[in-house]
Amino acid sequence: MRNVKLKIGYRPTWAEIDLKNLSYNFSQIKRVLPARVSVMACVKADAYGHGLVPVARTLQANGIDYLSVASIDEAITLRESGIKTPILILGMILEKDIGPLIKYNLTQTVCSGNLAVSLNKVAKKYNKPVNIHIKIDTGMGRLGILHKEAAGFMEKIKGLKFIRVEGAFTHLSMADANREFTLFQVRAFRELIEKLSKAGIRFKYVHAANSMGVINYRESYFNMVRPGLIVYGLYPEECFFVKIKPVLSLKTRVVYLKKVPAGYGISYGYTYVTQKDTTVVNLPIGYGDGYPRNLSNLAPVLIKGKRFTISGRVCMDQIMVDVGNLPVKVADEVVLIGRQGKERIRAEELARLSGTIPYEIVCGLGNRIPRVYT
Repeated sequence: MRNVKLKIGYRPTWAEIDLKNLSYNFSQIKRVLPARVSVMACVKADAYGHGLVPVARTLQANGIDYLSVASIDEAITLRESGIKTPILILGMILEKDIGPLIKYNLTQTVCSGNLAVSLNKVAKKYNKPVNIHIKIDTGMGRLGILHKEAAGFMEKIKGLKFIRVEGAFTHLSMADANREFTLFQVRAFRELIEKLSKAGIRFKYVHAANSMGVINYRESYFNMVRPGLIVYGLYPEECFFVKIKPVLSLKTRVVYLKKVPAGYGISYGYTYVTQKDTTVVNLPIGYGDGYPRNLSNLAPVLIKGKRFTISGRVCMDQIMVDVGNLPVKVADEVVLIGRQGKERIRAEELARLSGTIPYEIVCGLGNRIPRVYT
């Protein structure tokens, strides 16, 4: 655990964030992109559970072109922490909340005429133009102007003098599941950008590619990509095109152990019953920390370099593991995500076991789990 300053309080459960691996992942993303393509890293949701400010500082030090967040609050946190990199707010805002965009020099996503007019009005009052990126809906069905209506929309707002239309983007909705539809989205977006360009409407930044786009759809690069998952060393699917390293490890320690006889029920509902005389250890982590309850009796843990499976239901604050005759002691380190010896548990593995996506595994880890930066 080199270069780790443990400040984990009195409950020995923590997440280690390897900022060197974060830098490595960014360099690998840059390596596979054409030189003209900029990178906007998605750091919303506390940088996918990795820690908003430390992650942003590391990316800024590595020359990231742009950052994106979900809300003005996240962006203000970054600005007040010294982040100078341009920041795009991906979510919609109310008119009463426009002021901070101007004050903190933030870029706003726009996909409604009313918001564009309101932004222009407030920016005029401050006598300071505001940057915006136009969100185009090519099939996500979420935020965004329908791509067939976008040209008309641009004509309506292009006369607003205190708005700088810096960028345009779309979101790939099925990049992990439907190649044909994804290529349709990319094609529809490209045709729109070309149509606007012929009409004299051009953008500094055009972006569509999320992590899956970076990995599997070079057509979606345009002149900026917007990766999230792969920045943190997590694969949306197995890939040999981009080599990345996991940034987050989740660890705890044995706080209690006892010998129990064969036929002994463990945890609520006795969904696990011991098959022989054995040792059961208690670990201070549970669904109250964001560790999924549906990993009960499924998820692996690493103790002394060996794999064991959670025994019984995950509780709010504890999980139990039957370790057989392994000579375990109180305070022994246990890995729930990460490497120990020759074994590794990845967040992607936990996602498969719990029927979800890696995003939910790492984003779900709560603030009861301190982050320790190496």
